[in-house]
Amino acid sequence: MSNVPPTPSGLRGAVDLSSLVERAQRPAPAPAGHGAASPGEAGSGAASVATADGGAELTVSSLVLDVTDQTFQDVLELSTIVPVIVDIWAEWCGPCKQLSPILEQLTAEYDGRVLLAKVDADTNPQLVQAFQAQSIPTVAALIGGRPLGLFVGALPEAQVRDVYEQVLAAAEQNGVSGRVTVDGAAPADAAEGEPEPEPLPPHHQAAYDAIEQGDYATAIQEYKTAIAQDPHDQMAVAGLAQVSLLDRLNGRAADEIRGAAAAAPSDVEAQLAVADLDISGGHVDDAFGRLLDLVPSVFGADREAVRVRLVEYFELIGTDDPRVVNARRRLASALY
Repeated sequence: MSNVPPTPSGLRGAVDLSSLVERAQRPAPAPAGHGAASPGEAGSGAASVATADGGAELTVSSLVLDVTDQTFQDVLELSTIVPVIVDIWAEWCGPCKQLSPILEQLTAEYDGRVLLAKVDADTNPQLVQAFQAQSIPTVAALIGGRPLGLFVGALPEAQVRDVYEQVLAAAEQNGVSGRVTVDGAAPADAAEGEPEPEPLPPHHQAAYDAIEQGDYATAIQEYKTAIAQDPHDQMAVAGLAQVSLLDRLNGRAADEIRGAAAAAPSDVEAQLAVADLDISGGHVDDAFGRLLDLVPSVFGADREAVRVRLVEYFELIGTDDPRVVNARRRLASALY
C-alpha cells in the first residue's frame, strides 16, 4: 500500500470507467434555459445547478456530495467545471474516519474551487470496481470527466493539502478552473457567532496531532495513557486500534506482505501482517477467517497474539457488526 502522494506529472493514469464516462465525453450540455437538463435535474439532485455562466460558474447544493452508482453521472458533468475529489470509504473503516474529516475540511477551505464526492464502498460496487479500489480509503480525482488515481490509505493533513494543490494545478492545465457556490450559503462572516466544537480530551488531541504529523508511535502512547487513566474510554480504545494498524502497515508494500504470508503459511507474524492488509482494504471476512483458521494450530504466545489482534479488529469494525458477532462467537469456541 502506497501512501506517497503523486506529483502533478506523475498522477496514475485514467482507469476504465466504461459506460460511466461515455456521457461525460460527449459535448457539454447547453446552459440552463436552452432546453437541456442540469446535472441536478438529470439524476439524484446531489448537485442542483441554479446558474451557469459559460460553464465556468454554477451553484450546487453542497461542496460535499454523497454519490452512488446511480448518481455518479452528475459528478462527471460537474468535473468539467471544477475538479472533484473522490473519497471511497466505508462506515467500519478506521483509517477512513481519520481521513474523511480532513478531506471535508480542505474542500471547505478551497471555497468552491473543488468538490468532494463521497462513495460508500459497501453499497456502490460499480464505482469500487471502476476506480479499482482494492483498499480503502481510496482517493481519486475527476478532471473534465477523466478519473485520476491519487493515493490509498490515510495521510496527514499537510500531505493531503499538497495533493489538493496538485489536483488544482493539473485541472488548470486542462482548462478546468471554474468555481461553484453553495445554494443558500450564508456569508462567511455570518458564522462568527456559531459555537465552537467541544475540544477533544488532552490525550486524544495529542494523539490526533501526532497522527497528522505521521508520528504513529507518539499517538499510540497518548491513547495508551488515556486508557490507563480511564479503561472505559472507548474512543481511546478504538483510536489505539486504528493508529496501531496504520503503524504496522506504514512503509510496507502489499506485494511484500502477501508474498511473505504465501511463502510461510504457518508463520504467525506473516499471517497477522496479511490480515492487517485485508482489514485495511475492507476484506473483513478474509481477515477474520485467516486468523480464526490459525487459532487451533497455534499455542502459547502465538495464540495470544492472534487473539489480541482479533479483539483489536473487533474494535475497529464495531462490536455490533454481524461479522464481529459471528467471529467473536467462533473465537470463543476455538479458545474454550
